[in-house]
Amino acid sequence: MRGFDFAKYNKIIIIGSPGSGKSWLSKRIAEITGLPLIHLDKEYHLPDWGKPSGEEWDAKIQDFISREKWIIDGNYNRTMEPRFAAAELVIWLNINRWVCMWSAARRTGTKRSDLPDYLEEPSIFNIEFLKFCKYIWKFPKTDRKTIINLRGKYPEKEFLHIKSRREVRKILER
Repeated sequence: MRGFDFAKYNKIIIIGSPGSGKSWLSKRIAEITGLPLIHLDKEYHLPDWGKPSGEEWDAKIQDFISREKWIIDGNYNRTMEPRFAAAELVIWLNINRWVCMWSAARRTGTKRSDLPDYLEEPSIFNIEFLKFCKYIWKFPKTDRKTIINLRGKYPEKEFLHIKSRREVRKILER
């Protein structure tokens, strides 16, 4: 699968474990296509890692998916189905959890463009980071089922199931 043609899609979601490379890939696809990019982590998190109410988050998701063009990067299991239903292309980064944990560890304590300016990743020695690693470790057993179920429910959706960083590089080759 070399040089995938992203330009024929106006609505793309990228899902997968934390540390799988969703934000990195979404930025590359946005550069290629010119589509507006929405990082769900940037939209979701409030100061001090606060969270919006369910109603507020649902309204934001509806606003995003009602737009004419977008790339949406992120999971948020509870609101995945509306994004999946609205997307023309679904990209699932099903990357090995050890690779995801290594990637998450490498970015600790940094500022990231896919997070609000007032937040940064916790240090690797922070209890929050350990909780995050636990979530990454459990992701294949918890969130994977949701993705597989939605894939079955929406078989007409163009679906890229990417299992390695090498596959990511191949689809980005022009």
